[in-house]
Amino acid sequence: MKSSTVIIDRHPGRSTQTIGLARAIGTEPDLIHEPSVGVVGTKGDSQCYLGVMSKVDAIHAQLKHRIGKGPDQLKLRLVQPEYTIATSDGIRNGTREMRYSLIGREVTHDALCEHLSATGLAGTIAVVACDKPPVGTLAALLEHNQPSIIMSDGPIHPGIDPKTGEALDIVSAYQVAGHPDAEYRHHIACHACPGIGSCGGMFTYNTMQTFIGVVGMQPLHMVAPPSDDPRRLNEFPKELVGHLANLIAKDLKPRDIVVRDSIRNAMIVAMAIGGSTNVTLHGPEIARAAGFADFWKEIMTPEEFNHLSQHVVPVLTDARPYGKYSMVDIDEVGGVQVIVRELLDAGLLNGDVLTCTGETLGAQVERLGAKRADGRVIYSVEKPYKVSGGLRVLGGNLSPDFSAILKLAGVEGGLENNIFRGRACVFEGEQGLLDALDTTPERFQNHDMIIVRYEGPSGAPGMPEMLDSTSRITTLCRERNIVVGLMTDARFSGGSVGLVIGHVGPEAALGGPIGLIEDGDEIVADLNINELNCTALADPAVYAKRKAAWEKVVAANGGLHPNCGVADTRLLHRARATAVPATRGGGLHPNREVWVREPRRAEQSGFKLKNKYRPNVNKSF
Repeated sequence: MKSSTVIIDRHPGRSTQTIGLARAIGTEPDLIHEPSVGVVGTKGDSQCYLGVMSKVDAIHAQLKHRIGKGPDQLKLRLVQPEYTIATSDGIRNGTREMRYSLIGREVTHDALCEHLSATGLAGTIAVVACDKPPVGTLAALLEHNQPSIIMSDGPIHPGIDPKTGEALDIVSAYQVAGHPDAEYRHHIACHACPGIGSCGGMFTYNTMQTFIGVVGMQPLHMVAPPSDDPRRLNEFPKELVGHLANLIAKDLKPRDIVVRDSIRNAMIVAMAIGGSTNVTLHGPEIARAAGFADFWKEIMTPEEFNHLSQHVVPVLTDARPYGKYSMVDIDEVGGVQVIVRELLDAGLLNGDVLTCTGETLGAQVERLGAKRADGRVIYSVEKPYKVSGGLRVLGGNLSPDFSAILKLAGVEGGLENNIFRGRACVFEGEQGLLDALDTTPERFQNHDMIIVRYEGPSGAPGMPEMLDSTSRITTLCRERNIVVGLMTDARFSGGSVGLVIGHVGPEAALGGPIGLIEDGDEIVADLNINELNCTALADPAVYAKRKAAWEKVVAANGGLHPNCGVADTRLLHRARATAVPATRGGGLHPNREVWVREPRRAEQSGFKLKNKYRPNVNKSF
């Protein structure tokens, strides 16, 4: 037989399992030495991931159908699907297990890197869910840099309160955590998250799925449909296989797609959808994997980020958590391609960058026949939902790294004349704050600025998010008609609202100024100059005295501040020893240096913003 001739020319030890695998999954043994292709997916312990396997199976079946020796088939070796694992943010928020959430991005990256590289995949289709695994997946695909494409599994449908008819989601449940009626709390919990799919609001999941679509690695029309949309099983798998075949034929790779201007496009869209603060952690990690050493120098400076958000890019969506609607509603009025079209037409995006469909971004939007904004769920640039973009990064003496991030779209009060002044109320970790919110909520007064520290990438370790804390504070503020801020060296869920400032760096565990704040200090967040300051620390003598006292405590504890969390597993210890700052993505890299495979220059496209609706848009950066 011809197949015997092919196989006998190869190493029998290395061939025997590939022969057996080909027979087991029903593909041609003659193709076992051809380049391999396959599907990867993400698994986890929540309903976010329950729809992934069926999509992986459907795509795998389509790949198998296309592979063979016929005239229209792909002469490739098919491998069985592979899965990575992740933690459920929703289940773990407010617990010490939340330290593993951001680390899950790194675990996904490492596991997928092993699979891609060791298997030598020459073509990959990835199905992703939740918010950390997609970023880890994209980073691994960028490092592997072989033709590949992503499909997010899709969001969950909103829940409905059967008593009131009110739309609910996971944030609804977190916001009633402090309600005195246990029966009511259980009632909301039972109805907030029906069915399958990832978080439905414009939280981190949908921020990052939109980002991945706009950056070019996911077809735009596959971002918003819910997990149970029949297209995800009946239409999209065939489309994805067709796109992958085209990418392979053209040798179009992730680093040809994820370039400086495509990353800038994705960040601008994140502003326009009032997206999660986590995008300023994930954007730098994606840029690093694409070959850019420093997002904030090579892709977009903090000054440009703020100028765009403050003066150029409006918020176009009335979406949860700051508005009314879910991602399913966005899909029903045309999907994220409507948002992209609005921004392209306004001259705010570069439509000439390539995408995974083989088309430019502009051509893809045109082919999809993107609708115009409906003016209810998605707004136009001319008449936006909010005139300023959703995110702002802050410097100042509390954030010398220029890392602090505020989700301006979610602020509900306290920024009269763009300035907040408050009294510091210090907690040495999130658990102390949660205990206080549970037992003595009356202690929090109007214009308190809660400080939660030693929860950064190294200090926690793992930089947990604080949806539980922020949701309770939001409810407390609404009930008492007061403003209470929260700032931390940790991070927030995309579902967090209120005057919350995360990623403050350097973090307390590394000697950052946030570790020197004392109860009662005046904290000033000034968005006119984009600074976060502690008035007391402006005095060099006070700063020096407090820093010396801090260093004495650290020295007496063997070089680690005693308020840091316990790193009692190898993974947590790795995080403590290798975590980089929030400005570099908060990921795990040896010697705290951001490792970049095949560094590239931040090529300048010559594209300039042409938006005719906003002031100061011709400013050069």
